[in-house]
Amino acid sequence: MTSQAPKSVYLLDRSLKVDVYFEPEDREFNDNICISFCEECPDYEKIFVADETNIFLTTEQAYQLALSLMQAISESGFSEAKK
Repeated sequence: MTSQAPKSVYLLDRSLKVDVYFEPEDREFNDNICISFCEECPDYEKIFVADETNIFLTTEQAYQLALSLMQAISESGFSEAKK
């Protein structure tokens, strides 16, 4: 099974690109789910030191993050009808 190309999410007026994906080359490690942050803005606007920052999560951490996001979405009153 191959990993699908990540669908980028753009934040902060499109200056911060966020990708989330499974890293098949790191299959032997527990933390093989990557959240990649890529910034394209002047240095004085950056929130990270590097242009690209990767955070690797275990499946349990990724699951807990997904649950937290879904809970916040639910609490915000979002519904599919509002898309």
